[in-house]
Amino acid sequence: MFDYLPYIREWNFPHIWCSGCGDGIVLKALIRATDGLGIHRDEAVMVSGIGCSSRTPGYVDVNTLHTTHGRALAFATGVKHASPNLNVIVVTGDGDATAIGGNHYIHAARRNIDITVLLYNNYIYGMTGGQVSPTTRKGDRASTAPFGSIEPPFNISGLAKAAGASFVARGDVYNVKKLEKLIKLAIQKKGFSLLEILSPCPTAWGRRNKMGHPVQLMEWLRDSTVSMEKWEKMTDEEREGKIRTGVLHDVARPEFTDEYAKLVKRLKAEK
Repeated sequence: MFDYLPYIREWNFPHIWCSGCGDGIVLKALIRATDGLGIHRDEAVMVSGIGCSSRTPGYVDVNTLHTTHGRALAFATGVKHASPNLNVIVVTGDGDATAIGGNHYIHAARRNIDITVLLYNNYIYGMTGGQVSPTTRKGDRASTAPFGSIEPPFNISGLAKAAGASFVARGDVYNVKKLEKLIKLAIQKKGFSLLEILSPCPTAWGRRNKMGHPVQLMEWLRDSTVSMEKWEKMTDEEREGKIRTGVLHDVARPEFTDEYAKLVKRLKAEK
């Protein structure tokens, strides 16, 4: 049995997440992944913005920064630039990262700075009022779309790939063992790594859209997600309504802090 107590801040409990929320599942998978990689707490920094997902670092006994709405990647960029040897992990949500923080998201991926981003996608602004987020599905109801959203949703994994990320993957809170492996791969990859994590909100999203109780949400994840291996063998008709999970993109690209160090070395040599 894995012992989580050495890795958490007990004084910060009980947590604020609703019953049935998947964020606690991600927290446990993240702890197991970092333990499995042998990352010491002094070698890791977790950075978050605002939202349900962004409360995660408050429960983990490592170096943490709880920053302002949408600015987690800006703070994380500063941390990594100042201390390139640290393992910098950003925990954020679909609204925090791709709405108010959208510009930071695009440019951190473009720079390919060595940061791991765990982006919890719950299709809505869960903590801050149940508003439409960039990933709210067309037709879904929210506090700002009581008759259903008319906007097409962002493909946040596709956006990271297009902007220049080295590693892009998608996991979910139903397939927990697979999620833990994807977190490890994202942390180990040099460059900007994005792991989109499907973690449906049973309160702000599930209730409004009559998705059922939390167990039914987990069953929806089970039935909706498809591994990359299965996806490649499916017809377009079979893919309809399904969500690919696994490693979506994995390439080698120059990393920002390495390139900056080369520039400094060259300038010193020219003096």
